[in-house]
Amino acid sequence: MTITTTTAPSLASAMRDGSRTEHEAAEGSSFMAELLDGRLNERGYVDYLLRLRTAYEAMEDAVRATADDPMVAAVHDPSLERLAALDADLAYWTARTPGGADLGAPASPAAEAYADRLRAARRQAAEGWGGALVAHHYTRYLGDLSGGQAIGRILSRSFDLTDGGGVDFYAFPAIAKPKPYKDAYRARLDGLGLDEAGVHRVVEEVKVAFTLNQALFAELGRQLPAYRR
Repeated sequence: MTITTTTAPSLASAMRDGSRTEHEAAEGSSFMAELLDGRLNERGYVDYLLRLRTAYEAMEDAVRATADDPMVAAVHDPSLERLAALDADLAYWTARTPGGADLGAPASPAAEAYADRLRAARRQAAEGWGGALVAHHYTRYLGDLSGGQAIGRILSRSFDLTDGGGVDFYAFPAIAKPKPYKDAYRARLDGLGLDEAGVHRVVEEVKVAFTLNQALFAELGRQLPAYRR
């Protein structure tokens, strides 16, 4: 008699591997390339932060409101929240940007589409499926704890931020060692014990999350002439 064993798919690995194409497309944006090369001005960075704020406000409201969902509970951690850091950075950059007092949230169909998708994920979590919200949580926060750390250092150099301000978004003072934290986060994802169909459903939403990020960068990229130093 042949005994067949079934190994539950690794959700964390599937989220990474299944969204690789979308991830690379988002990372390859011309806006981010020019920002990290030091060719963009403060206005360009402020517009980026304002769009991020729209997305993070929607996500953090959604996560707090649905934290009793078993899937959301597995990743919910207030120490990851970025909204206060974004507000601190916006205050800093507004003060040092010419005409900063007149800076306001730009009209951003891409950011609103992102927020709308997060609100839809919140509704799904309230109805018993937190997987979509987990997909967005993973996409943003694990990215912030990975490449985001290097981005903060690069921006400090390119904008000559000798006072240490302006990059609070990339600082996680409550997480002393990002790698062990990320390992534990991935272990909690795998511990959810989703079946193959559930894993597929989450991976598809991770792809959506990266596509929404790509659309945000593309929108900013269309303003590059106005953002160059």
